[in-house]
Amino acid sequence: MTGIHPITRQRARKLRAEMTPQERRVWAKLRELNRMLGLHFRRQAPIGPFIADFADLGRRLVIEIDGGGHGGERDQRRDEWLASQGFQVLRFWNPEVSGNIEGVMRVIFDAVGGESLADAPPPHPSPTRGEGGARPSSLRVTDGPVAAPPPRGEGMGVGGTPPEGRST
Repeated sequence: MTGIHPITRQRARKLRAEMTPQERRVWAKLRELNRMLGLHFRRQAPIGPFIADFADLGRRLVIEIDGGGHGGERDQRRDEWLASQGFQVLRFWNPEVSGNIEGVMRVIFDAVGGESLADAPPPHPSPTRGEGGARPSSLRVTDGPVAAPPPRGEGMGVGGTPPEGRST
């Protein structure tokens, strides 16, 4: 057994099913980082007596997405307990996530050592999921204008004309 109380585990399952819109946005981005960089973020992860919104247990990183009812003494005690267990806690308010998701993800990317991870090959390439290992486009740093990638596959082409020998 893992030492997580059954009630805490049951509550975590319930919270996974009832994520806020802001948590869903962050989770979608974290899943992308998980796939591309080999991270292991979990959502609504039980840690001791608490449930973290998101956690990468191996990196000892907790991410909290908070609404208006947070930030008080209870959260402070929780953060202190997590810190005593070796966790770094990143806390973001709902308006930050809603209005600046790329900035939020940049802070998370930096906290996991993103620059060094982005240059490393993916840990377990999966031929069924494509090449992987690419840095998420939303986190790329550029020095100037970037051209759009070329179109892929066979499509209608420029002007909506099908390629030679093909009909629609």
